[in-house]
Amino acid sequence: MNLIPVNPVRERSFVRSTREAVENFKINLEKCGINGTIRREMGSDIDGACGQLRKDIWKKQKVRSDMRVYSATDVGQKRKMNQDYVFVSENPVGNLPNLFVVADGMGGHNAGDYASSHAVQTLVDEIRRDADFNPIKVIRHAIETANTEILERSRREEHLRGMGTTIVVCTVVGHYAYVANVGDSRLYVIQGEIHQVTKDHSLVQEMVRMGEIKPEEARNHPDKNIITRALGAERTVDIDFFDLKLEPDSTILMCSDGLSNMVEDSKLEEIILDQTEELPKKGEKLLKEANQNGGKDNIAVILVEPFTNEVEKC
Repeated sequence: MNLIPVNPVRERSFVRSTREAVENFKINLEKCGINGTIRREMGSDIDGACGQLRKDIWKKQKVRSDMRVYSATDVGQKRKMNQDYVFVSENPVGNLPNLFVVADGMGGHNAGDYASSHAVQTLVDEIRRDADFNPIKVIRHAIETANTEILERSRREEHLRGMGTTIVVCTVVGHYAYVANVGDSRLYVIQGEIHQVTKDHSLVQEMVRMGEIKPEEARNHPDKNIITRALGAERTVDIDFFDLKLEPDSTILMCSDGLSNMVEDSKLEEIILDQTEELPKKGEKLLKEANQNGGKDNIAVILVEPFTNEVEKC
């Protein structure tokens, strides 16, 4: 058995045992026929323990809080109710240094509106309570909790029966973006050109993957609104995760299908790469373009420019 002295860290209450206590424990193990080895100490100030690199985002890096962010939702031209919901925070949420979320609800009457807003609120509350520092673990747990909450609420309350929501979540840690998605809400990164990071969980995307239709046929396919994953659909939720390195000029676009179905990727790229416009104006242009093209669904948009100033490194 390998005995590893604990490295005290500020977010845990663990206290290092004395050398004498560790030696006595080793002797007691050996009396029981268990061989023990005490791990050689490398110093209490290192950020590694048990073979895992511990990231202390407030020590290793200091990201200035003036990243530029734009967010908005729009009811569109055809719908009477807005079932899209966004959450943005450039400041820490729990142990995440920032948080951005888009959700697109579904369900009759006000069920879709409730599903998207309640799922996001549940997710944010869980992230605030989570003591973990691993962004993927934090986001996974929060999405799973939100899924359970939406599913159980829909089963308890008749008027919410059958509700669900898509969700796409992002946090930027240093030069990396950590992304999770369920459904067909999207995250793009624009770094000289546009790149769709997330993969739609939809029937037409499966048809494209299987070679049954071409990608260009998917946009106008009659079944394009049928999704294959959503929060509140099943007891367990299958989440896709992505991590990607960001460049100094990166822009993150998160959106519901009310934007991506109405505006071609090439037009999204053109608007976001326009150096003559500030970020809020670019966001307004995206909404206007979707509405001018028909505005058939609610529209949600988040734009993030993470590196408006330098990232200071230790």
